[in-house]
Amino acid sequence: MSPTEAIKIARQRGLDLIEIVPNATPPVCKVMDFGKFKYEQTKKDKLQRKHQHVSLLKELRFHPNTDDHDFEFKVRHGRRFLEEGHKLKATVVFKGREITYKEHGEELLKRLAEQLADVAKVDQVAKLEGRSMAMIFAPDKIGKKKTEGKSKTQGKQKSVET
Repeated sequence: MSPTEAIKIARQRGLDLIEIVPNATPPVCKVMDFGKFKYEQTKKDKLQRKHQHVSLLKELRFHPNTDDHDFEFKVRHGRRFLEEGHKLKATVVFKGREITYKEHGEELLKRLAEQLADVAKVDQVAKLEGRSMAMIFAPDKIGKKKTEGKSKTQGKQKSVET
């Protein structure tokens, strides 16, 4: 139909004529309420942004001579970050002459990797950058599902015992 007829029909219905595919032959148009369409589109966009998970890079900082208790404490924090779906950057910072004992830092990061093996995979191996050595972990989807299943069964066992 001609554009003037289409505009006439849209005005009779109190709606707008919107060109959908301008490059087609003939161009494709639609009769609709454009204001309502824009409103619904913005609601859909807001809902998608609301359900979108933003992954952050969280950091744990160690020193080569970090004590066992401090190490375990930071491992718990790292585990929590990974279970929330964030990436984790573990950094060993060398001060003064500690840089001569790089193997202590590597050993510490390997121990951390072993501790977090059930919830994370190594995204970037230990790499020396100036006076710090960093290793990046990414959350492991498979490991996360296994730990959720274990916690559910443990909860059932506790309720049976009490």
